[in-house]
Amino acid sequence: MSDRRDLAGLGFETQAVHGGGGPDPATGAVNTPVYLSSTFEQDGVGEDRGFEYARSGNPSRASLEAHLALLEGAGYGFAFASGMAAEDAVLRLLGPGDHLVMPTDSYGGTYRLATEVHRRAGLEVDATDLSRLEDAFRPRTRMVWVETPTNPLLNVLDIAAIATLAHDHGALVVVDNTFATPWIQQPLRLGADIVVHSTTKYLGGHSDVIGGFAATDDADLAQRLGFLQNAAGAVPGPLDCFLVQRGVMTLPLRMERHCSNALAVVGLLHGHSAVQRVLHPSLEGSAGHEIARRQMRAFGGMVSFTVRGGERAALEVCTRTRLFTLAESLGGVESLIEHPARMTHASTAGSSNEVPGDLVRLSVGLEAVDDIVDDLDRALAPLR
Repeated sequence: MSDRRDLAGLGFETQAVHGGGGPDPATGAVNTPVYLSSTFEQDGVGEDRGFEYARSGNPSRASLEAHLALLEGAGYGFAFASGMAAEDAVLRLLGPGDHLVMPTDSYGGTYRLATEVHRRAGLEVDATDLSRLEDAFRPRTRMVWVETPTNPLLNVLDIAAIATLAHDHGALVVVDNTFATPWIQQPLRLGADIVVHSTTKYLGGHSDVIGGFAATDDADLAQRLGFLQNAAGAVPGPLDCFLVQRGVMTLPLRMERHCSNALAVVGLLHGHSAVQRVLHPSLEGSAGHEIARRQMRAFGGMVSFTVRGGERAALEVCTRTRLFTLAESLGGVESLIEHPARMTHASTAGSSNEVPGDLVRLSVGLEAVDDIVDDLDRALAPLR
């Protein structure tokens, strides 16, 4: 297969298409094969050909890991069985008594993992407004967890500024880049130490696979993450790796359409009589707009909004669409609508990360933009 170093100076779109490694020199296969093997022949005792046992490594997984690391500008990448498995491995870099700072606006599953699993193992966890990060540090603060844009309120955080501040206090910076994807922003280039993804979302892009990924440019962190990946064994199967990698090849084209369709949805919602507030980084005057303009290539395909009439009205909107599918997850080709407080973020109820009941979250898909806008407009019409 071709040397990925040859792609380092080429455009993102080229890297997305060719980052899998190129045709197999043995067979000419254009795509990386799905290696359905749990073990690999060795030439002698302890003399393998790069692979020995599929939990430790598989050619399909190795191709995906190198591909995604290339897109994130990372020296090392690790694929996992889910986004939560990737996050769990990263949090295992910390130990009892260490202190984690995370945003008050973060994915409910991340908050649950940190507070209900790792806190019980001795990790100190604080959720705070990261725009006031300086006040959150303690002597044993070892990691700052960042989402930008956040899920589901779509706040945008200054990665470079947070990284500078955290490093001054001896803390690592981890950025969940799931919403943005490496096409929109590359956190490692902005000073982050680790970037994580749920590859289930935009990277896979077709709502047909579960996966996760973590990348770093630090050799010591990579050694520890690789150990945890192998020791805990939460790795994806080769077919899952194939599906994610197939999705990655069209990521730039899909993201362009997701982002442009989302702007049209924002145009409908902004000023709509049934809508109280629209949350999207494209909106001038929003707290993170100028940071987004500086940090991101585009504003993303996720849109959130609150409706007049409270939670009851939000629930009605979620069940009234015909084109938007009522479902959790995001980043697929189809448009999705959900009620975070009762669905993806139900685990935050009663906590500092609780989500407003009148909030609706949209994952804007690739359908014809007029059809998307009309469907949402009809769902909102009874609330006028």
